[in-house]
Amino acid sequence: MKITLLHPFSYFIFSIFIILISCQSPKEIQELNLVEIPNSYAKGFAVFQGEGYKVIEVRQAFPDEHPPFRYLIKEIPDLKLDETAFDAVIPLPISKVVLTSTTQVPHLDYLGVSDLLMGFPNLDLISSPQTRKWIDAGKVTDLGSGAQANIEKIIELDPDWVMISTLGEDLKNLEILKSAAIPALLNGEYVEQHPLGRAEWIKFTGVLLGKFEEAKKVFSQIESDYNKASDLIKELQQNKPNVMAGVMYKDIWYVPGADSWGARLLEVAGGDYLFKDQKGTGSAQLSYEYVLEQAQQADFWLGAADFKTLKEMESADPRYAHFDAFKQGNIYTYTLKKGPTGGLEYFELGYLRPDLILQDLIKILHPELLPGYSLYFYTKLDEK
Repeated sequence: MKITLLHPFSYFIFSIFIILISCQSPKEIQELNLVEIPNSYAKGFAVFQGEGYKVIEVRQAFPDEHPPFRYLIKEIPDLKLDETAFDAVIPLPISKVVLTSTTQVPHLDYLGVSDLLMGFPNLDLISSPQTRKWIDAGKVTDLGSGAQANIEKIIELDPDWVMISTLGEDLKNLEILKSAAIPALLNGEYVEQHPLGRAEWIKFTGVLLGKFEEAKKVFSQIESDYNKASDLIKELQQNKPNVMAGVMYKDIWYVPGADSWGARLLEVAGGDYLFKDQKGTGSAQLSYEYVLEQAQQADFWLGAADFKTLKEMESADPRYAHFDAFKQGNIYTYTLKKGPTGGLEYFELGYLRPDLILQDLIKILHPELLPGYSLYFYTKLDEK
């Protein structure tokens, strides 16, 4: 299940960013009459309500320790506060935004404001039907197809705010954006390891758009559907099927760590993850020999990259055919839904809709529990 793999350069970026922020820790917020609105699962951010404003505190923007980032959202335009205590100030209402990760796009869709998007790096990655209509109408600027957004184009667009994913290289643009008076907000949703914790970050976006109540309703429905699916497994009496994951890249086999988001979803879905001894929330790097020893007789193989057929998979590396899951045709990938320009909906919508991923996994591992359900993200490899 490749869903938990991080880009190898991510931690290098984090280190650079820590150096950047070490000289710029925000001032402590002045004494304000704030009431925290508690999250149910997300630990990386907190929302506070004041009189005519909200404050977001991002406590975990990336894995390493860092001072909190604090953002002021002004619900009343002429609000008088000491704004120097905050890393960014957002006056409502919002009319135009820039996003930097496909996982942020569904937030706009589900809150009914897809038309606010005016800039994104590599538009081909977006598969959302609502957003693609906006793109096809020429309303969204492509900020480049490289590893980071084109900072000059962002400044020209002059958005109300830019949401920065801490998985990319856009972190180094924070000071440039600040100098251009463009609020830059750090989204650390991927650091959350509870599936519903990642989904709850829609509340973060909701606050920034002045749509917090709408975001709460969206999340509440996702939480309900997720819990209904997990309740099916609680009543399960039979043994859990063995599950292997991942594929090789340059002779290294990458699998989700036992404490990761993907491994947790497998556990909730009633699967026995064969690499549960690989501790950590990121990806573990294993040798082919070790994986063969541990998982040759696995019942299922999930997240086998984006191979289209078993034949294509075997052509890429004949050693894949040595596993029982391959011989029995029990290999599933997350490539069922693709956008018109090739973007995988799994990588776009998966963070927000863990309920759909969970139902897919239950359908694969325990089909009798969801007899009328059709897979949403996953598809089974065959010889066609």
